[in-house]
Amino acid sequence: MKRILLIATGGTIASKRSDAGLKPLISSDELLSYVPSARDFCETDALQLFNLDSTNIQPKHWLSMASAIESRYHDYDGFVICHGTDTMAYTAAALSYLVQNSAKPIVITGSQKPIDMEITDAKSNLLDSLRFASCDDSHGVTIVFDGKVIAGTRGKKERTKSYDAFSSINFPYIASIQESQILFYLNDKALLKDPVTFYHELNPKVGLLKLIPSMDATVLDYMAEHYDAVIIESFGVGGLPDYDTCGYYPVVEKWVGLGKTVVMTTQVTNEGSNMSIYEVGRNIKYAFGLLESYDMTLEATVTKLMWILGQTKERDKVKEMFYQTVNRDILWKTGL
Repeated sequence: MKRILLIATGGTIASKRSDAGLKPLISSDELLSYVPSARDFCETDALQLFNLDSTNIQPKHWLSMASAIESRYHDYDGFVICHGTDTMAYTAAALSYLVQNSAKPIVITGSQKPIDMEITDAKSNLLDSLRFASCDDSHGVTIVFDGKVIAGTRGKKERTKSYDAFSSINFPYIASIQESQILFYLNDKALLKDPVTFYHELNPKVGLLKLIPSMDATVLDYMAEHYDAVIIESFGVGGLPDYDTCGYYPVVEKWVGLGKTVVMTTQVTNEGSNMSIYEVGRNIKYAFGLLESYDMTLEATVTKLMWILGQTKERDKVKEMFYQTVNRDILWKTGL
């Protein structure tokens, strides 16, 4: 029987009603008490790492989760992290970079309703996650939610209330879970060759600028004082405007001259960016050697930059690491 460690971090799944609204109050041991049938297929220990609304999750918490897994990695066959849904996709992506090539499953789950409610998705999500973490074919970092298994770098919360809150973006689901059966669509554990690697540094100085029509480019000047990298979420397949009143070219040139990293991505959820298609994208990309997210999610782009800049700020090395595929995060790369 597999040994699984449940790591509780808070979130809706562990919340109870208070005068101020839902608040994480349920302990890790209490969470397990709601899924007694898990004893039929695994032995589970519980660890209360912290008890936060996931709105309050920061990079230091991702490092704590990775550290908790690393220190216990050889004691367990798999890990399940209970987490709030609002930043779950960021956490799953961050852990994909902090814990690489894991032959053991690291599953992140949560719920849209607290586990102590009569009608809730929490019990099924937790039971599914423990079952998937106990499966011989499972490995790496994944999200398990509403019967779907999503690569840790491909998840995105697309619904605020419905039980099917998460989707896999620009990539197939890894598996589905129906009652006690796990149906794999992608099963590549046999291809794992490198040993598990843990990383211990993240650089949180990564900013995001979401373009809207008429936005003044000089906002990037302010960001340059506070961030080592900026992700510019542009329109469509990607490009930067050249307004009569202000242009992005000189501001981006200043960023690059300061040795800072600029990454272009798209506001459109599906199908990714390709700046080489239109003049507004092609010219500035090749003039300054800007990085491009292509089919990566925003959550993966943010956390990957934090991971990379925690290791190096050398321009060529940043580019090399950014375009290296980690846990299926980027598959489509063109014009590099």
